[in-house]
Amino acid sequence: MFGKNFQRKYALTDQGVRNTKKGAFWTVVVNLVVMGGVSILYLMMSGFMGTLTDGNPLPGALLFIGLVAVFVILSFVTHMQQYKATYGLVYNEIKATRLSLAEQLRKLPLGYFGKRDLADLTETLMGDVNRMEHVWSHVLGYLYGAYISTAIIAVCLLVYDWRLALACLWGVPVAFGLLFGSRRLADQASRQTKKAAVRVSDGIQEALENVREIRATNQEERYLAGLYEKIDEHEKVMIKGELSTGLFVNAASVVMRMGVATTILVGANLILSGHIDFMLLFLFLLVITRVYAPFDQSLALIAEMFISQVSANRMNEIYDTPIAEGTQNFKPDGHDIVFDHVAFAYDKKDVLRDVSFTAKEGEITALVGPSGSGKSTCARLAARLWDVTRGSIKVGGVDISTVDPEVLLSDYSMVFQDVVLFDDTVMANIRLGRHGATDEEVLAAAKAANCDEFVRRLPEGYNTPIGENGARLSGGERQRISIARALLKDAPIVLLDEATASLDVENETKVQGALSRLLAGKTVLVIAHRMRTVEAADKIVVLSDGRVAEEGSPAELMAKDGLFCRMVKLQQQSAGWRLEN
Repeated sequence: MFGKNFQRKYALTDQGVRNTKKGAFWTVVVNLVVMGGVSILYLMMSGFMGTLTDGNPLPGALLFIGLVAVFVILSFVTHMQQYKATYGLVYNEIKATRLSLAEQLRKLPLGYFGKRDLADLTETLMGDVNRMEHVWSHVLGYLYGAYISTAIIAVCLLVYDWRLALACLWGVPVAFGLLFGSRRLADQASRQTKKAAVRVSDGIQEALENVREIRATNQEERYLAGLYEKIDEHEKVMIKGELSTGLFVNAASVVMRMGVATTILVGANLILSGHIDFMLLFLFLLVITRVYAPFDQSLALIAEMFISQVSANRMNEIYDTPIAEGTQNFKPDGHDIVFDHVAFAYDKKDVLRDVSFTAKEGEITALVGPSGSGKSTCARLAARLWDVTRGSIKVGGVDISTVDPEVLLSDYSMVFQDVVLFDDTVMANIRLGRHGATDEEVLAAAKAANCDEFVRRLPEGYNTPIGENGARLSGGERQRISIARALLKDAPIVLLDEATASLDVENETKVQGALSRLLAGKTVLVIAHRMRTVEAADKIVVLSDGRVAEEGSPAELMAKDGLFCRMVKLQQQSAGWRLEN
């Protein structure tokens, strides 16, 4: 019952399965204790009826008081245990699940995130986990416990009188059969609701990320109208889904409740024929009130389980995605980066085709070429952010596809045009380069990256919070913090993606000074869009249409009068462009 299929079906961790077993166990105990209370009431009524009909003395009141007291204590203790097992333990399961999903996402190749929208992933981590939390806490333990306890009670009722037992319980399988028959509709409604929810999340995220562009182009009214339309559609889909599910749940509840009528009819007939006495019918009527109570809730819970399958499947999709794995042992012979007949396809579209070149240690190798030629792809493949489709990439003679990405990246520093900073202090953002670095080491890296001059002007110096993604800093200041982070890491391989392209002349000069300290003696792979950036490069690899068109030193390529020479001349011509009246 609680095997691997169960665990996967409800996206549970190993501890979550154990928690569900505890919840089911204590639900069974609670339901049986409640039936014990029904038995006490039956005994009291039997004694009272015996006194009225036969003149027998009423059993001792102290005995009944004692039984009631025991029942109250047992009920309190078992309900508390049930609450802890079904609710208290589940809160830890939510934490464990989100950490587990985050850990899985951390190990996935970068290509996965190009296929999944950020709002979609956020909806999985937040919305889907929240939905499953309600299933874990309110549904699984309670529902499976109700199954088991009702089966035990049904056996006992069959022993007492199989005719009344069938009259009492026939509606239960019919009701559940009706509800299970609606499962396909529930799944379809749930998928539509989830798609609508993702569209709303995507619209809100897009509005927040592009609020400046929306305002600058006077598109607030048009954009909000589209967002409101997505919200209204989500509301309509939710109402439709809830209505269809509610109809089946209520129909199933009505069918099940018909068991009360059949029990009375069959019981009255058996009493009139002399097969049973009134007290046995009374017992069955008491039991019905407790047997149907958990199933009333179970019908609604099963409907929620059907709906939750879409959320569970979305979570399992993340778990099922192959992670980037490899050995923990990485001991390269130097840090030359060798591309050997590398090909790479993204979404079945070829990006690189048979690319071969070597970026030598101690040299600056620049990747240039038209937009879409594969420059950034090469840099990401070199750091195993993606895996090659064919061929190999080796660092110091070691095939990087055999090395665990985190181990491999310990030898890489990356400085990109789009800097990513955290809503923390300057000191904490620089220290991300090397966990455990001392304050003195952080300050030395900051000074080497020319950060000290602007950090000293901040209200709290290096302990100043810089806002989300460094919102309180200029572009040049953010870039210098990024370089300080790379200097602190001091990795033997450096990847640069046009780190100075968006800076003004003054900041570009300061950043270039910081970069000169970072690149000394390293294996450097530079992605360049502006030809003047690579004038001092030792080697230039020109990419075109996913292939190496030419390679050599800047002087050699200019002498060839090929693609590189043509790109240089075009940029020189564009540099002379000016506004005219």
